[in-house]
Amino acid sequence: MCRIAVSNWELYNISHDKTDMETYTDFLAGIAAGDEKCLGGNERPDILLVREKQLPETEYLELFARLWKKSREWGDGKMRIIPHTHPAAARQCGCGWLHLSFPLFQKYHGTEILSNLHCGLSVHSVEEAKLAQELGAAYVMAGHIFATDCKKGVPPRGLEFLNEVCESVRIPVYAIGGIHKGNLPLVDRSRAAGACMMSEYMFFNN
Repeated sequence: MCRIAVSNWELYNISHDKTDMETYTDFLAGIAAGDEKCLGGNERPDILLVREKQLPETEYLELFARLWKKSREWGDGKMRIIPHTHPAAARQCGCGWLHLSFPLFQKYHGTEILSNLHCGLSVHSVEEAKLAQELGAAYVMAGHIFATDCKKGVPPRGLEFLNEVCESVRIPVYAIGGIHKGNLPLVDRSRAAGACMMSEYMFFNN
């Protein structure tokens, strides 16, 4: 099963005493390089999705460029690093991958903005997953599967929904939302190709 670490600067700061962005970049590069101190007891992920929705685009581009450079200097190049939301981040680094929300993908679809980029999409229904496949998405992230603080008060869609999405498309489906070590085996037994985890990687005390 593919493991995907999802970054979150704000969540990282909760357990790391509000460190600066350079330290955070080093932390993410350490995850990419498989540094045990940065993994916090977790397995090295196959993919690092640099989400950071709270950052303005200019700050995000700076973060991703620094991370891309450091990960190439420190790591073995085996782990895929995917920018989120901002096509310019992929362009400036020569990264061939990009993750988008479903509405953003619809907005950019068929334009030069996504030329030569492999795009993954966040979906929240079987219908969106099917349309994402039809429009050429490389993979989808389906959620949220379990209850999560990121969506307080919103009922999770559950494993049945996850399996329905998996059965509806041929492209890889990754589960996201409230996934941790305790319920990861449930995702592993589903039809999903992998699982995304944010708190497991961002929220721990060194």
